[in-house]
Amino acid sequence: MARLVRWTALTAAAALLTSGCSGGSSGEDRGDGDRSSAGPSAAAPSGVPEALASQALDWGRCKSTADSPAPGDDWQCATLKTPLDWSDPDGETIGLALIRAKAAGDDRVGSLLFNFGGPGSSGVSMMPSYADTVSSLHERYDLVSWDPRGVAASEGVRCRSDEAIEDAESVDSTPDTPAEEQAYLKDAADFGKGCQKNAGRLMAHVSTTDTARDMDLMRHVLGDERLHYFGISYGTELGGVYAHLFPGHVGRVVLDAVVDPTADTMGHAENQARGFQRALDDYLKSTGQEPEQGSRKIADLLERLDAEPLPTSTPGRKLTQTLALTGIVLPLYSESGWPSLTSALERAEQGDGSELLALADGYNERDDAGHYGTTSHSQRLISCLDDKQRPTLEETKKLLPKFEKVSPVFGAFLGWDTAGWCHDWPVAGQHETPEVSAPGANPILVVGNTGDPATPYEGARRMADELGKDVGVVLTWKGEGHGAYGSGSDCVDSAVNTYLLKGTAPEDGKVCS
Repeated sequence: MARLVRWTALTAAAALLTSGCSGGSSGEDRGDGDRSSAGPSAAAPSGVPEALASQALDWGRCKSTADSPAPGDDWQCATLKTPLDWSDPDGETIGLALIRAKAAGDDRVGSLLFNFGGPGSSGVSMMPSYADTVSSLHERYDLVSWDPRGVAASEGVRCRSDEAIEDAESVDSTPDTPAEEQAYLKDAADFGKGCQKNAGRLMAHVSTTDTARDMDLMRHVLGDERLHYFGISYGTELGGVYAHLFPGHVGRVVLDAVVDPTADTMGHAENQARGFQRALDDYLKSTGQEPEQGSRKIADLLERLDAEPLPTSTPGRKLTQTLALTGIVLPLYSESGWPSLTSALERAEQGDGSELLALADGYNERDDAGHYGTTSHSQRLISCLDDKQRPTLEETKKLLPKFEKVSPVFGAFLGWDTAGWCHDWPVAGQHETPEVSAPGANPILVVGNTGDPATPYEGARRMADELGKDVGVVLTWKGEGHGAYGSGSDCVDSAVNTYLLKGTAPEDGKVCS
């Protein structure tokens, strides 16, 4: 199972589900963000070999892949060469896959880079599908995204075969006996060994810091003096790390669906248990149910599935407890998915697990032929290199009552996840929490949604505080789902567009309802 709610991109969730403002305005953006098309004079990253700093991107027609067709003629693709090991920039290089659509209008600001989250989401495959959402930004920006190192076309890693993934569906993610505990930890360790076998040296060089350094090289090669960036979900952490490393290169930066940079491994799990329970409570209220009773009914269903999985219409497959929870998670990413959750839960109560299984397969990127995508593989590869904490079985078990109190539905799963996610990982993690302080950087717009399940709203204020005084500017949306921009709020979209197109940030604390 992929980590259930590790900052997955809101656009991916929305795609899977579909197969009044208050406050004032503030002054202009500090700095000279419009000089981002400076070409060869754009500030070069320090210590980068001339051969990499002066490379010219060979933009050409994008090719189709096994997982996605080629986008239209407006899109171009290229490969950026970057050091494998940023501590040895003169050494071996790797290629990063890029995609862009040139600015549609004449009054160009520069490039606007997008990271859609995960970690592990492919920007090359997702950027074209997101273009309609950001069409007003396309007038003045080249829309640019990429597959970060270790993802998809940029040295992507597959840690486990399709057959092994399906076999692992029988592993209990909330073990009840010593034997189930050992099976759970063995499966986690086996996954790490598979990553090590297939990733090789790359496994130690896919951190968020590595990718932030790639972004600064990308900025320079694209000809931008400052980085203009739109980070979603995990992409907000990446944006914060970039701002810390290169505060003088920060242009107009938007962080939407914000990861709490002050939370460690246990803190993130607790935050997400609270966030998904909050979203489930809102869903239950919308259907006329009392949240405590509705949650208890769902928890009882999951307990029954732990003992006896449900049959489905897919030959040879049953709905396990873990698959059912994954199927419940997906529709909570967007309010538009709530009707599908109602239908799937009703069918499960009637003894048919088919609809919840279909939702789980959507989240796990499983197609009808039984082929699984690799987003979860890259996700684990990157996050286990980032995260230093390795909670033991004993530490996790002590905290389980706390997690279950926070959420009777999601608490146990997310609690156990802290023990299994990076268990016996072949490479040590780098930090307890990421460093995102960015004194002197231009204002960064931090957008929080009060109903966000995967990155709870509280993380937005904490990110802004960590970025520093006069840097983090918080915009709040009182809405539902993962992320705010493009989710139906004209207030949010207008504030973000004004900031990116004109350099004018909203007043810190502005609220859209």
